[in-house]
Amino acid sequence: MPTSEPFETHTERYEGWFDEHPDVYRSELEALGRLVPMDGYGLEIGVGSARFAAPLGIDVGIDPAGEMLEYARDRGISVVRGVAESLPFKHGAFDTALLVTTICFVDDIPQTLSEAERVLGADGSLVIGFIDKNSPVGEIYQETKEQNPFYRDATFVSTEDILDALEAAGFTDFEFVQTVYQWIEEIDGPEPVEEGYGEGSFVGIKATR
Repeated sequence: MPTSEPFETHTERYEGWFDEHPDVYRSELEALGRLVPMDGYGLEIGVGSARFAAPLGIDVGIDPAGEMLEYARDRGISVVRGVAESLPFKHGAFDTALLVTTICFVDDIPQTLSEAERVLGADGSLVIGFIDKNSPVGEIYQETKEQNPFYRDATFVSTEDILDALEAAGFTDFEFVQTVYQWIEEIDGPEPVEEGYGEGSFVGIKATR
């Protein structure tokens, strides 16, 4: 089963992180905003409390944590309770699928990406945002994961890991952005958003067929 228990139990702590780290949040949001199409029908897989779905114009969110979905509903998202590996949607139902800091929590990455590919239309885009495990922030998260209820059971991945899995799922074209170049607690002001990956700890990938 997906690691949803901490998100049910510590929902307010999760929400509080965004208020405590507004510049990190804005930087990640700006990065993803460069990749997520402005139009079309969108789904966020692992929507959480819709901190990203709502400002990015995503319509539907799915998540196994019911407490999170209450926040998402309040932010105007149409919500469904379920898991990434078995999406209850028709083939080609969406123009965009979004996963933000979700990929490290799913049970089966290949199945998750296969399902995302299935529910996208022929010209659809999959956008993934995550902390690269080989980045400075990723390394600290891994070193301290036992102290964090959210990351305790997470499996962090590298950009190369995700690219291999995306190609296996049928995606062939990729666009990258990156941001968050300092440790989270040291950031004071928006971080720059740049193309590519390998320097910023937060990476965004837009994948199409």
